[in-house]
Amino acid sequence: MTELMTLKKDYAGRDFLSLLDYSTEDLQYFLQVADYLKAEHKAGRPTPYLQGKTMGLIFEKSSTRTRVSFETGIYYLGGQGLFLSSNDLQIGRGEPIKDTARVLSRFLNGMMIRTFSHDIVTELAEYADIPVINGLTDLLHPCQVLADLQTIREHKGELAGLKMVFVGDGNNMAHSIMNGGARMGMHVVCACPEGYLPDPEIVAAAKAAAELTGGSVEVMQDPLIACQDADVIYTDVWASMGQEGEKAEREAVFAGVYQVNDAVMSVAKPDAMVLHCLPAHRGEEITEEVFESHPEIFDEAENRLYAQMAVMALLLQDAE
Repeated sequence: MTELMTLKKDYAGRDFLSLLDYSTEDLQYFLQVADYLKAEHKAGRPTPYLQGKTMGLIFEKSSTRTRVSFETGIYYLGGQGLFLSSNDLQIGRGEPIKDTARVLSRFLNGMMIRTFSHDIVTELAEYADIPVINGLTDLLHPCQVLADLQTIREHKGELAGLKMVFVGDGNNMAHSIMNGGARMGMHVVCACPEGYLPDPEIVAAAKAAAELTGGSVEVMQDPLIACQDADVIYTDVWASMGQEGEKAEREAVFAGVYQVNDAVMSVAKPDAMVLHCLPAHRGEEITEEVFESHPEIFDEAENRLYAQMAVMALLLQDAE
């Protein structure tokens, strides 16, 4: 058996709630470990960093990529994953989050939660004695953007200096793209309609982070101006999970303008990447033609596996 890469102990026992909780150097190391795990997996070599460890996967929001990538990643790391639906937990019947956190800490080595309110994740992390990973909240989606950064680096070589534009709702994806891009010295622009702009506090924090790395963060409303000379264009559905009742209202605001289409691509760089966290609603936020001509979207989906494996391996390792 090939000798395993020795992981830095700096991250043992930490939570992964926001990309801004980690420095530029930290995120670069996460990406280095993700690349290593991907190469080892492609070569058929085992990476049992979670041997004998258990990971609880709490889902209050349903998922395809998050569930499959986490369960598969735990398996490849030699650990045991437990799918925990809110319908199956007492949390779904009113048990306080802090009690759930303290009980599960006695059984598990780590937890991932995919939920609605970000306050649930922060409370879980506050009371848990084991690492908590944010698998998605309405505010942030850090695991997705770590995979996005891995994908961009694979295709572009470097991250610093690249222009990344998000087109659409100023949602959890826009927030984490700003956070991750700022940390990596990228120039991030979010093109969002009035009334659907990113959270001002998130924007301010991302701008402060960008000042330290030579990057920048900007919010505007015109996608064609925003996408001028873009290296990466990113989009997401207009109505996220839990916003289905706003679908018609949102379509009236977004349709025909906040869409990644030929017009948007024509002002970007000729080799611009297109990314989408999926699932995609073709004909709404992205056209069928643009979607099908950018296979890197599925590289991005695949990299959820390796980025999250890196997070789990680093956080759940023994401190000594």
